[in-house]
Amino acid sequence: MTYPVDHTGHEQHPLLRQQVRDIASKCVGVLDAVTHETHSDGRVVRLAHVRPVSGIAWTTHADNVEPAGDSR
Repeated sequence: MTYPVDHTGHEQHPLLRQQVRDIASKCVGVLDAVTHETHSDGRVVRLAHVRPVSGIAWTTHADNVEPAGDSR
C-alpha cells in the first residue's frame, strides 16, 4: 500500500516514529522515513529507513515493515 508523498519525496506512512520489525531480516527498530527511489528504468521503489536502538540503521522495502508487537 502506498500513502501520500510530500514535496520532499517522503511518504506519510502510518508507522513513522514507531517500533517496527523488518520481516526480511527479523530486526527491530524505529521507522524514521519511507522514501521513493526512482530507478533508471522508471520503476519507483519504496524504501523504509529503520534505526535500531543501537547499531547501524538500514533500509528495506517498505512492504517489509510491520508493527514490532506483531508476531508471525
